[in-house]
Amino acid sequence: MATTPFRVRFAPAPTGMMHLGNIRTALMNYLIAQQKQGTFVLRIEDTDGERNFDPQATKIIEDLTWLGLIHDEGPQKGGDFGPYFQSQRTDLYNQKLQELISKQQVYRCFCSSEELEKRRLRQIALKQPPRYDRTCYKLTPEKSALRAASEPFIWRMYMDQTKIITINDLSHGPVTFDLKHFSDFPLSRQDGSITFLFANFVDDVMMKMSCVIRGEDHLSNTACQAALYAAFGVTLPTFWHMPILCNIDGKKLSKRDFGFSLRDLKHAGFLPEAILNYLAIIGGSFTQEIMSVQELIKTFNFEGLSSTGQIKYDVEKLRWTNHKWLCLLPKEKVAALARPYVESMYEESKKLSDTAFAELIGHMQKEMVTLEDSIRVLAFYFTTPTYQPDSAHTLVSADKRDQAKEILIKATSFTAIDQLLTLLKTESAAAGIAPKELYSLVRYALMGLPSGPGIKDLVEILGVAVCQKRFNECAKLL
Repeated sequence: MATTPFRVRFAPAPTGMMHLGNIRTALMNYLIAQQKQGTFVLRIEDTDGERNFDPQATKIIEDLTWLGLIHDEGPQKGGDFGPYFQSQRTDLYNQKLQELISKQQVYRCFCSSEELEKRRLRQIALKQPPRYDRTCYKLTPEKSALRAASEPFIWRMYMDQTKIITINDLSHGPVTFDLKHFSDFPLSRQDGSITFLFANFVDDVMMKMSCVIRGEDHLSNTACQAALYAAFGVTLPTFWHMPILCNIDGKKLSKRDFGFSLRDLKHAGFLPEAILNYLAIIGGSFTQEIMSVQELIKTFNFEGLSSTGQIKYDVEKLRWTNHKWLCLLPKEKVAALARPYVESMYEESKKLSDTAFAELIGHMQKEMVTLEDSIRVLAFYFTTPTYQPDSAHTLVSADKRDQAKEILIKATSFTAIDQLLTLLKTESAAAGIAPKELYSLVRYALMGLPSGPGIKDLVEILGVAVCQKRFNECAKLL
């Protein structure tokens, strides 16, 4: 792989919200650029004007900035290889097309989509490989030019089907394409616009890309682009065709799957550190799984990549990764991120100072999986628990229920944390109640939940008076 100067690109289309597949591609381009001390280019594939809802790529750049994947060159930053919107590069595409026309490596095709479909179905019926039959290649230059004056046409690339082309892929190694298995492919459309495949090729050549990273589903297209590189006498870049992200059932990830959209993950309170961490380790084997982007830059091995065609996205592993990051971050940062969620639910929380709110979060952040969980785990602080007799009864065996009630009643008179802890320890031993049972009941009395932070933390959060009152209320149920 060429290392100097090393250039890679992330080239999204502004036709939909950023999703996990986009982000993983951007991340891998960013990591390898950082490893090689190269340039990370952002290029916008905006030629589908009817579907573009983010024409200036503002949302794309906002999302990349939120993730910390800052491009070195591209929209809003400029560079020596612009413009960085495909819609502004039409003249460059036409120049390259003219070069192929002058070399007689392309020809006009007048076949309609209906005609092509009929031939394709006939080939399938005859058990022949469905590919273009070169009807228009057989036209003389004169006849082709004459028809072009009054009929719509496209330009097709002539594939020399006697040749074999080899590319180098980071996961697959050398990949060989026998061009006899490939059709002459379109470079333009009938309206004169350039196809995605040709525009990508021109951009990658003119922007001097060293490595092209994209999904496994583009592997077969690479044969056509490799033929274009050969036609222009340009050295092929290295490729990496990454495994496709699939859901737990093995189907390609789609908007129906939770977490497919970055906006969904942001709304649910997933951290950018966790999202990037998860997408870097998915499908791989790492001794240390929780890593920052800087650690990933140092440790990610682009020389030992798996050649599998797909990997499964597991939202539970993403949730685990997010939980680990929430535990690692300073309580002040978690508090600042969680505060909008809490304030949206509990008006009283707006009265807490930043310091007080950070202290509250500090006690509870290990109980959170996402930032949105702050609403749930802090409910006991802002609202009085609603106790249910059935729930309380399941925490202590029936034969110990009276003793447990007496312990809660005694606890209503504690005045210091150490006093309460000593009381619970002594009384549980005397009554023959397992500490685990009793502490679950105490947490239930204080929080309305049988599990959570330590008793000491809960007393510090709620204060002695509130704890006494809740012990009394819960004891009435036993």
